[in-house]
Amino acid sequence: MASNQLDIKFPKGGVFIIIIAVIVLIIFSKSTVTIGPGEGGVIFETLGNGINTEKTYGEGFHIVLPWNKMIVRKVRQQSISDEMNVLSVNGLEVKVNGTIWYEPEFNNLGKLIKTKGEDYEHELLDPAINAAARSVVGRYTPEQLYSSKRDVIEQEILDEIKIVLKDQFLIVKRVLVEDVKLPTTIRTAIETKLKQEQESLEYEFRIAKAEKEAQRQKIDAEGKAVANKILSASLTDKILQEKGISATLELSKSPNSKVIVIGSGESGMPIILGNQ
Repeated sequence: MASNQLDIKFPKGGVFIIIIAVIVLIIFSKSTVTIGPGEGGVIFETLGNGINTEKTYGEGFHIVLPWNKMIVRKVRQQSISDEMNVLSVNGLEVKVNGTIWYEPEFNNLGKLIKTKGEDYEHELLDPAINAAARSVVGRYTPEQLYSSKRDVIEQEILDEIKIVLKDQFLIVKRVLVEDVKLPTTIRTAIETKLKQEQESLEYEFRIAKAEKEAQRQKIDAEGKAVANKILSASLTDKILQEKGISATLELSKSPNSKVIVIGSGESGMPIILGNQ
């Protein structure tokens, strides 16, 4: 029994066309790059002068020559955190935890990578942050670092970093000093001092409040005394007699029995002997 054989015949030149199609597909896949949101890209020209500093590619789909390479980096705002050992103005070692917000200059991304490399954060930011922190923190005492000078220190570190990174194609937006760690004995002493100062301020507030209340009562008493003096000066004997007679007439209308002697009191005022 003869077996059936399936003969597949390619058209003339078909194998060659398939090979060409595969090569084209590979070249196309190697020549396309998609740059994501918040990213930028620069071309590394393998057969040319390396990084092309003239153009930065934005988000989206791009085609490059297959022998070139697209270097993609983040160009949106980013942050880096670090802990530094620095000395205060009196030589005490403190640890400062801080965060830096930065972003590369989009149009100069090629120059940044060409001069500082792809790892430009560590090449530029780390030395700049450490130098600025040591310079600024060295101006202050541990008490100032621990409490009231945090905002000023942050601004001064930011200003120092901007000076160091001037014309380096990297923008620093903000510096945040998150924590200042002092030796335990120094921190305890500072906290005790701050607590005592707070208690002293609270005591002074209570004293001031009591003094104001005493002053208010004095003014109130003086006002009443003056009012009574004026009232006493205005009450003549005649007025008192008239008021006494008026009060007696009202009292006589009461249903309770009583004895009233008219004109028997001092100054002719009525005398009320009481109920019977």
